[in-house]
Amino acid sequence: MSRRKGELTPAGIDRGWPFQIALPAELSLGKLGEEQDAFCAKLMRCTRYHSVFHDDKHYLIHCFATKAGAQTFLDKFGGEWFDPRERGRGVNWSRWNKGGTVKSVS
Repeated sequence: MSRRKGELTPAGIDRGWPFQIALPAELSLGKLGEEQDAFCAKLMRCTRYHSVFHDDKHYLIHCFATKAGAQTFLDKFGGEWFDPRERGRGVNWSRWNKGGTVKSVS
């Protein structure tokens, strides 16, 4: 798959905007989506989205540069924290393997 010059890669989004919120896709449509865009203008949210699915339900991933911005969004619109390591690989890239991250032992 080729990329356009200057387009953010998924890995680039994960590095630059590591605090991510998964919101059911139906809660980001129409007027709600416009309200979210206006609300997030000051929250350092990535302009490019991606989506994942889990149990036949689609989620839109909102990516933020700061944890405070992500928490503010979460408090206002709901959703849940998303860990990019739980995203599928290869052809299953859009699959969300909830709870699939291995916790490191300290």
